[in-house]
Amino acid sequence: MALGLARLAASLGGVQVQPLSIEGVWEFTPLLRQDDRGVFLEAFKQSTFAEAAGHPFDLQQMNISVSRAGTVRGIHFADVPPGQAKYVQCLSGLILDVVVDIRVGSPTFGTWDAIELDDVERKGLYIAEGLGHAFCALSDSATVGYLCSEPFSPTREHGVHPLDQTLNLPWPDGQNSLLSTKDAAAPSLAEALALDLLPKYDQCAAFYASMLPGK
Repeated sequence: MALGLARLAASLGGVQVQPLSIEGVWEFTPLLRQDDRGVFLEAFKQSTFAEAAGHPFDLQQMNISVSRAGTVRGIHFADVPPGQAKYVQCLSGLILDVVVDIRVGSPTFGTWDAIELDDVERKGLYIAEGLGHAFCALSDSATVGYLCSEPFSPTREHGVHPLDQTLNLPWPDGQNSLLSTKDAAAPSLAEALALDLLPKYDQCAAFYASMLPGK
């Protein structure tokens, strides 16, 4: 019996971790344990995350949003420090999740990466502090969960317009995407840069380093 439980525990630990093209972004693909009852997975595991990122995830808040098809939320970010890191999962449906490097001075400033998150593979996406985050609901309804490293703080929260044509993000409905009033009024990346709203890469790098064990 003990040996059987040990083998089960070992099998549950299998998570594939893949860094994306932007520094500070990781994709986590969990091992799905399926049987005639349904499926079981470890949606988040601190030790696996810390091995990838080099530091633990300090969970302070969890948010859930439900969106209809064509809804785009973002591009959102927070002042660094302390910023707000996110671990994002699609709990039901399908989304296109986009990360934009808005850190001034970053070698990949102005670039973006996109992956689909759904309720089949049940991947998680970690987005470090200082990066811009947005997603689009691709299914009729999509429920998204966000683990956040900091609680919501209106005075530190900002946005970049998700339909900024210079970014050319791959939203399926383009300029017809459904936006909130706040997101529709957000500045372009160039305007946010001119307004000095964007995080600085060197400040972000210093903040990441401060989270490493022993610091």
